[in-house]
Amino acid sequence: MFQQDLAPLGSLTLSALVALLPLATIFVLLGWLRVKAHWAGLASVAVAIVVAVAAFGMPPGLAVLSATEGAVYGLFPIMWIVFCAIWLYQITVVSGRFEDLRAAFDMLSDDPRVQAIIIAFCFGGLLEALAGFGAPVAITGVMLMAVGFSPVRAAVVVLLANTAPVAFGAIGTPIITAGALTGISYHEIGAYVGRQTPLLAMFVPLLLVILVDGKRGARQTWPIALVVGVTFAVAQFLSSNFLSVELTDIVASLVGLLAAVIMLRVWTPEGGHEAAERLHADRDHVTDGPDLTTGGTGSGSAPTRTVEQAPAQPETRLTSGRLAMAFFPYLLVIAVFTLAKLWGPVKDGLAATDAKIRWPGLDGHILTPAGKPLTSTLYTFQWFSSPGTLLLICGVITALVYRVPITRAFREFVATAVKLRYSFLTVASVLALAYVMNLSGQTLTLGNWIAATGAFFAFLSPILGWLGTAVTGSDTSANALFATLQQTAAQKAGIDPTLLVAANTSGGVVGKMISPQNLTIAATSVGILGRESDLFRKTVLWSVGLLLTLCVLVYLQSSVLAWMLP
Repeated sequence: MFQQDLAPLGSLTLSALVALLPLATIFVLLGWLRVKAHWAGLASVAVAIVVAVAAFGMPPGLAVLSATEGAVYGLFPIMWIVFCAIWLYQITVVSGRFEDLRAAFDMLSDDPRVQAIIIAFCFGGLLEALAGFGAPVAITGVMLMAVGFSPVRAAVVVLLANTAPVAFGAIGTPIITAGALTGISYHEIGAYVGRQTPLLAMFVPLLLVILVDGKRGARQTWPIALVVGVTFAVAQFLSSNFLSVELTDIVASLVGLLAAVIMLRVWTPEGGHEAAERLHADRDHVTDGPDLTTGGTGSGSAPTRTVEQAPAQPETRLTSGRLAMAFFPYLLVIAVFTLAKLWGPVKDGLAATDAKIRWPGLDGHILTPAGKPLTSTLYTFQWFSSPGTLLLICGVITALVYRVPITRAFREFVATAVKLRYSFLTVASVLALAYVMNLSGQTLTLGNWIAATGAFFAFLSPILGWLGTAVTGSDTSANALFATLQQTAAQKAGIDPTLLVAANTSGGVVGKMISPQNLTIAATSVGILGRESDLFRKTVLWSVGLLLTLCVLVYLQSSVLAWMLP
């Protein structure tokens, strides 16, 4: 039996500094030493186990078992979702239908800066609303490559775009989880979050065009970037406060997409053709990733299997039938996830198939600092209700509709598994790190250390959510870690508890883009596995900048901007 201790070294500050060592290990290895993500993950797990045993007094057996539970969770459901999402995409590619989808986006606009907004922000937001857990990054990353983006640029764009919708992702799961843990109505938490994240979402499309084409792109496309950002933000605010937390991102993404379509009917940005030429030149000449036209790699990356090039299609008019078939897999995903997540009988029926597994040798052997058994040692095997399984079903139906031979679909299934082998290892190790830190008490120690700052904690509050999501890759997991702590710290400091619980959720939004798990998913989807350190360096400043903006906002909302809150 092991009971967590918030200050095992006698000092909360000293204990927290030691607890930071595993996180420092993975971020230094990734961002500074440019070590491959799977080696960085394994090294950080080893450091976390040593800290758990030597500093926090956790029995070695329990520390290792904690890592095994985390590794299994990383493989299923996390990597199962990514695997099935990429396989679904591959089915569309080998069928030749993906070329029609690319042509459909060109019909809306052939300007790559606008396509980044439509694909990464609007369509990615819709996927985040329905599936979450890396599926939006995996799917939209390869979609951007298909319209001409280089691998690194595509990955960075989708990582930044996958921020605004995260708080309400997977049908509001992060907020619902926070409500269940704190006893605060999740509708109330959602209303608070809906007065924080929209202020960031408003500017994300503009940041995307800057990533694609610099200041010149911002000058030429700011009207549509602002229109889409503002409409998304307003829809997110209205839905979270007055309609439904669960439907918030679905509504916001569709409204943002509709605003883009209407805007493009009456206005066309300048410089789109030149931007496309610069983007294609970037793709053809940089050495930051694979060349999709040959299946090779740039000189700066190790050989890796890339996404398969679609068969050439004759230049014929894109009829309404071909257009419908091109969008069929994604409309199917929307329909399936809507039924599975929102229709009570289906939702309950799927949940009833979940298998609850008490982790052998671990469950019942770890107590919280208050002496209560930890519940996170209960592993839920969502063999049928997992978003990954739902994506698999969508893939099978798509293969049948597209008349892809069963043998070809199976070959793509196996090839996708081979392509993702290092991603499996990376995500498993990152989740093993998270579980060792969580179960040994290292994460709690860090949280309590930050929470000890009193009233200034309102400024630091989003950092906990950012940290939790950066470690686990999930805003839901960050809320599971820190929502109750935020509530308790707020009560001690005389701050509105709902505000800080919401701040935890909002902080996680900007932490997801630097999560090693998400970096690996992005790198894998665009064929540059092993280049996660490059993606980390290109996204970390954006993440920190947005985090500081959020910290200032929450601090002001706790005082002079209290009128903004419900």
